[in-house]
Amino acid sequence: MLPEQIATELGIAFPQLQKGYLNLVCRTGNLLFISGHVSTLKGKVGANVTTEQGYEAAKECATKILQSIKQFHGSLNGLKVIKLLGCVNTTPEYTDQHLVINGASDLFHKIYGKDGDGFHARSALGFAQLPTGAAVEVEAIFEVVA
Repeated sequence: MLPEQIATELGIAFPQLQKGYLNLVCRTGNLLFISGHVSTLKGKVGANVTTEQGYEAAKECATKILQSIKQFHGSLNGLKVIKLLGCVNTTPEYTDQHLVINGASDLFHKIYGKDGDGFHARSALGFAQLPTGAAVEVEAIFEVVA
């Protein structure tokens, strides 16, 4: 099954997105650079947000990334996930940022395959604050392979 079909079966919708202040996706050569997409969930992981809630917030960020790619590129097919940067709004003591960002990675693994085009490099970092007080922000780089 193709990635776009898998995404649709997972319940991901692809609404028409409004043009924003900056490009959500920029292409150079065969690379798509996707701007950071923030969660609607606000707060600090390790304080008023649990790791599990953060995981779902990261998954939401990945969903938004897919929606932006679909609008810009026209399809989720023929792509390879190259790199994710996951930013987690955390308390200073919190050290499980990687478990939060697994929410984004796991969604891309489901859609593109963990051993195939979904196998990617990643950084998961803790931040003192994120824009709008978001709990999570994720940015990505994809390669157009077909």
